[in-house]
Amino acid sequence: MIARMFLDHPRSVGESYARHFLFALRFSGALFQAAFAALIHAFVPCLFERTASRAVARLHAATAARGTGISAARCPTEGG
Repeated sequence: MIARMFLDHPRSVGESYARHFLFALRFSGALFQAAFAALIHAFVPCLFERTASRAVARLHAATAARGTGISAARCPTEGG
């Protein structure tokens, strides 16, 4: 039961629990930043015009690259 809860999914994407934990933690931080930028943009449209959409594209690339050895998968907040 414990292995299924904590290890099956990380293994399915070729990661250890610790590596998966760090990836998910960075990913959630990037999502919070994008959400905050989108919130500010809602009130003041000239601010953060492309910030959230660029973040979403970067995060999508990072998750699509998982398990392929592409470095973007290691840090979803880096890259272009």
